[in-house]
Amino acid sequence: MRKFNVTVNGETFAVEVEDAGSVASAPRAAAPAAAPAAAPLAAPAPAPAPAPKAAAAAGDITSPLPGTILKVNVSAGQSVKAGDVLMILEAMKMENEIMAPADGTVTAVHVAQGATVQSGDPLVSM
Repeated sequence: MRKFNVTVNGETFAVEVEDAGSVASAPRAAAPAAAPAAAPLAAPAPAPAPAPKAAAAAGDITSPLPGTILKVNVSAGQSVKAGDVLMILEAMKMENEIMAPADGTVTAVHVAQGATVQSGDPLVSM
């Protein structure tokens, strides 16, 4: 058994440590322990590219984050005002309102209720 004094967060503890190894070592002066260097990891294989999706046009409202469409409040041809809630997107167990950025008319709705979307996917065209 070897006895040590260990200080943790300013509090000193007396501990006893049993030598479990069979290799005897000569006593030496205590030196600050250096953090072990992390072994370099092999680079993971690149993921296959997802199938190309329709690019968002200038008048498109895109998904700000990945999630699931809970409710679609608009349809093509409907007039909307700035701030109107177009749809509800659930992401990370939170409901996010996707709102109209300006007054206009919805020309197309690209998603349906229950659809899973990724960040940047077009949701509505105005």
